[in-house]
Amino acid sequence: MSCTNELLEQLYRMMVRIRLFEESLVEPILNGEIRTPCHLYSGQEAVAAGLCSALLSSDYIFGSHRSHGHFLAKGGSINELAAEIYCRESGCSKGRGGSMHLMDPEVGMLGSAPIVAGTIGLAVGAALASSIRKDGRVTVSFFGDGATGEGILCESLNFAALRRLPMIFACENNLYATHMPIGECRVNQPITRMAEAFGIAVHSVDGNDVRQVYEASRRAVDDCRRGKGPVFMEFMTYRLRGHVGPDDNVQGLHTDIRSKEEVALWRGKDPIERFERYLTEHRIVDKNRLLAIKKEAEVEVREANAFAANSAGPRPEELTKYVFA
Repeated sequence: MSCTNELLEQLYRMMVRIRLFEESLVEPILNGEIRTPCHLYSGQEAVAAGLCSALLSSDYIFGSHRSHGHFLAKGGSINELAAEIYCRESGCSKGRGGSMHLMDPEVGMLGSAPIVAGTIGLAVGAALASSIRKDGRVTVSFFGDGATGEGILCESLNFAALRRLPMIFACENNLYATHMPIGECRVNQPITRMAEAFGIAVHSVDGNDVRQVYEASRRAVDDCRRGKGPVFMEFMTYRLRGHVGPDDNVQGLHTDIRSKEEVALWRGKDPIERFERYLTEHRIVDKNRLLAIKKEAEVEVREANAFAANSAGPRPEELTKYVFA
């Protein structure tokens, strides 16, 4: 492993920040303080933390409907993220976008959107611009396994391969497209075969092992930067919360079809707990230090939620501001 102890601690800190932030939204969602739909990232933290740690601040990422973790891992402000989720003027999208429209160009987060596969083509455009400018940037497109059923992905793979774009297609395969098990909406073959058909290099990665995510991502980023790109990466992972909201209850109707046994199995593969065991067993970070990191993150998350709650909302007279006529 090429990870230094300092980097390993940074990876742990980011994963904990994302998890604690996501879990802090559960109660406000349930009691109606947060009204924007929230697709929580709990359980998938290793992907965002590991891949974004392999990038430079000048590199670009595009997200999806489940992108709180991507935003934070790329360096986005936790205060602005919280404010956006609460639909406040101090949010990263001025409170107009909510949970699924996150953007901070200053750190390379060029946008997320709820349309399945909706930002993949935009990411190709950004990678093409970098290729033309020769600016050395790498672009990452984060999407879920459900996006593999959209035609834009195949079109994007073809064009990226044709132009050898410096781009990473990052598929977070959590086994479900909304509430549809992947086996019921895809033929039974690895998702990576889609990319192989276009001659694109692929990586199949344990998305709950942050060290493996980082190492594979570092190699992919290096290849893109050296002109070998694009690269397709499939991260096997699992969301611990519902598709949208904490537990997929809609007006009292429970819509999460996953069995308790399956969820329990994946809870046993929790990426944070798994990483904690590695860090302590190899005496890289002791338990007291891990606890201190958690407490620091708890304070940061608490202050972010307070910042959001105390921020003003957009003014009604500005309803049409930032909207094209």
